[in-house]
Amino acid sequence: MFGAAIAAAAPDRAVAANLPDRPGGRCLVVGAGKASAAMALAVEAAWPDVALQGVVSTRYGHGAACKRIRIVEAGHPVPDANSLAAADAMLELLQGAGPGDLVLALVSGGGSACLARPIAGVTLADKQAITRELLRSGAPIGEMNRVRKALSAVKGGGLARAAGSARICTLVISDVPGDDPADVASGPTIPHAGRPEDALEILDRHGIALPDRVRTAILAQSALPAIDRPQDEVRLIASPSQSLAAAASLARDHGYAIVDLGDRVQGEAAQVAARHAELALRLAAQGGPPTAIVSGGETTVTLPQGCTGSGGRNSEYQLALARALDGHPRIWSIAGDSDGIDGASDAAGAIAAPGTLARASRLGLDIDRALADHDSHRFFAAGDLVITGPTRTNVNDIRIQLVR
Repeated sequence: MFGAAIAAAAPDRAVAANLPDRPGGRCLVVGAGKASAAMALAVEAAWPDVALQGVVSTRYGHGAACKRIRIVEAGHPVPDANSLAAADAMLELLQGAGPGDLVLALVSGGGSACLARPIAGVTLADKQAITRELLRSGAPIGEMNRVRKALSAVKGGGLARAAGSARICTLVISDVPGDDPADVASGPTIPHAGRPEDALEILDRHGIALPDRVRTAILAQSALPAIDRPQDEVRLIASPSQSLAAAASLARDHGYAIVDLGDRVQGEAAQVAARHAELALRLAAQGGPPTAIVSGGETTVTLPQGCTGSGGRNSEYQLALARALDGHPRIWSIAGDSDGIDGASDAAGAIAAPGTLARASRLGLDIDRALADHDSHRFFAAGDLVITGPTRTNVNDIRIQLVR
């Protein structure tokens, strides 16, 4: 089921089925995100006779062997110098765009970090420090993206502003709850209607201190003219809901009833896991048909200062779920990030099975200590990690419980 969910978001199929009409003039390709290089490769394969040139930026290890589109691998989840170089290369490319050109933007989750050009008065070091604090704060992805847009000259429509009179078609693989294209990679080609004050309110609420010059720089963005681009087009080509539907379809083929909790699940990973465990235990007690519980979205993990644990939101979810299930003999669970990378670990996520707690006990692992220390990767490393490597797509988290 997990594999079916990822396959449903494969960039090669999604891009080929959603390309606009072939341009009469040049096609300038820009983009960012964990799927952007695979998307660029699909464009090259579909349009071998179109005059393509471009730059896309992806996470380290997520590149592809493109011939005509330059691939830049950059930092994630914290931007780095390559993120900056990629943004500058895209801005330079778009300076020459004219009314006869098509700008094809390839956007997926992860692009906010892979593409970085701070606004005047803000440095890359400022953005890195603020990003690290946001990641530790447990702020939901929507809030993080509002801050990223306020700090960026390329997000929130910044690349669209640079494209002048050229037509833009944006292909989006969504990783955000609700599938608003403006939130995927912080919407580099989609104008943002928010106020700079909104970003400051988010930062203040999470206790993230800002130098006065950064606060002043954010407020200065209100003086920029609005971006009006009625000629542009946005196409959502893959989404979490499509991937969950593919997983559910496979389960039905094997005789499972489906409980679909939707693709917008958010909240602290351990708290979400407690609710899902309660549902699974209730279904097991009812003695009904075999059932698959599916859910997507993006949970968060709020880390205390000085935390040294390793893992990500999906393996933390599995830790809390396994603790709540307490070795129930009829419930299995998998949770993983569809991009193959859970947090900063080498795993997509983890599996929790009826024997998980017993095996941990034999190995001398304490699940309560692991939860307190946010040390889920080490707890599951004995054999319950899900290792996929980079999948080169990203439709956020896939969680499945089987009640048999």
